[in-house]
Order: sequence, then structure tokens, then C-alpha cells
Amino acid sequence: MVPTASINVLNIAHRGARAYAPENTLVAFAKAKALGCDMFEMDVRLAKDGIVVVYHDDDLVRCTDAKTKFPGRSRYDVADFTHSELSRLDAGSWYIAQLKLSREERLPFLQTLSDGEIADFVSVSEREHYASGNIKIPTLTETLSLAKELNLKVNIELKSHPDGHPGLVEAVLKDVQTTQLADQVLISSFDHALLQQVRQQTSRIAIAVLTEGPIKAPVAYLRTLKANAYNIGCHKDYKRHGFGGLSGKRYLTHIDEVRNAGFDVNVWTCNDPQEMVDLLAAGVTGLISDYPNRVGDAIKSFAQGTC
Repeated sequence: MVPTASINVLNIAHRGARAYAPENTLVAFAKAKALGCDMFEMDVRLAKDGIVVVYHDDDLVRCTDAKTKFPGRSRYDVADFTHSELSRLDAGSWYIAQLKLSREERLPFLQTLSDGEIADFVSVSEREHYASGNIKIPTLTETLSLAKELNLKVNIELKSHPDGHPGLVEAVLKDVQTTQLADQVLISSFDHALLQQVRQQTSRIAIAVLTEGPIKAPVAYLRTLKANAYNIGCHKDYKRHGFGGLSGKRYLTHIDEVRNAGFDVNVWTCNDPQEMVDLLAAGVTGLISDYPNRVGDAIKSFAQGTC
């Protein structure tokens, strides 16, 4: 495989390589390394006792057995559980249950997962491990320690909570400082007020404006926030029109404007091989994907001029 750095594009594993391991777990982040990623993206929240844990959803229902371990609770929000309680949960079996479904019944991001990819990237022993009950929700400290061990960059997404998020930024920055990974970390969030808090407290750590789609006057906005990167969602009309239609051309012009101003552009969540190639041609600096193997193949094809 052609090294990603050879064309200066980051292969970024979304929630770890979540097509091939339970998302936002240490095994998913290790899988990202095995698949040649430069960076992995993860989501962080505060547990009830203030410990930063790695988990995407507001509640625990989709990716854990919280209802079984703690029956009768009125809510299953991450913020309602202490770290000790969260550490009792099984965060892996749900993924194996998904693989047993037909493609049409799976979660959308797993519906394009082929039998060949499962055979190549999810071994029998891994499946047994994921279903064992031993896969846990990691803390941010545990995850950063693994990233340091694997020499991987990390995109930390700060998740907002409907009840607020006092202390999240401070706790995350403390964990980054403790693990001495400031130069390997990119912090992003849809809640741009959180990014402002990060920048008010440190100029050393890179931040990325996270957005579903193009925003107005992106360059001026990024400069106002003193951001380093722009993490933009994939072009929504790509499946129907590619980048050939008017909206697609506007999307590419938008990316070009941001790149020409000196900011990095990382596109999420890109799982379509042809879209990956088109985005590489557009000059993006990173592709955030559930399928890092496909990103690696796209980068190789693009570098060799065979796409």
C-alpha cells in the first residue's frame, strides 16, 4: 500500500475502524492501526462522576447491554452513569449481532459491508472476542495511551449534552496534557462554543470546525475561531449526481476556497470508493471513513493514476 503521507492525505478511521470492530472501543482503534490509518476519530462525553469516556450516542441503548445490567432505570444517558457503572457494560456484542443480520437489516453504515471484507478483516477469533462481554467503554486516558503506543494521531470530537456540558473541555485538555499528546490531537465539535473554550485555554492543540455541510463565509469563520481545520460532511447529493451537478460543483468550490486559505479539510463519513477518489482529486487533506481499507485503496489508485 502506498503510504498515506506520500500524497499528504490522512486516512482517518471513523470511531475507530467501526465497520470491522465495535465502534469507539480500544479494539476498533487498534484495528485502525492494522488497516494503515494515520489517525482515528472518536467521541467523548462526561460520565456522572466527571471522568471522560469514549462513546458517541447520548444514551447507552444501541451499543451496550445497559438495560440488561441496570433494569428499571428511567433514562440510560451516559451522563447518568458513573465510570464504575459504565465499566460493567458489554460494548461489543451488539456489533456481532449486526453481522448476523442480512445486509438490509443492519445499521446503514454496515449495509455495504461485504462478505469478503468480513472474511478479510474480522477473524473468527476477533468475532469471539467481540461477543465475549469483555469489550468495554474506554476512558479518554486509556484511549490516548493506546494512541501513543500505536503512534496514531487522534481526532477527539466533543459531544454536547441536552443538559449541558460543564467541565468537558477542562477534563479533556487535562487528559491530553497528562498523556503528553497535544501535538497528535485534533479537537472537533458541532458545538462551536466548545471549540472557543478550547482555544481560550490553549493555542497549542489544533481544532476543527465540524459541520454537516457548507457554512457561509467559511474562511472568515475559521479565522474568527482560530481553527486549524474544517471537518465537513460528505456532499449529500453525491449518490444521485456525483460532483457533476450544480450543487456538487458548489461543494467542490467551497472546499477549494477553504484549502486555498490554508486550512485543512477532512470529509466525513466517506464510505463510497468513487467519492473518495473524487475528494482526493479535489484536494482534501483527510478522509474520515468507517472503511479505512477502502480509503487506502483509493489513495493507492489516486497516487498511481489508475483511478
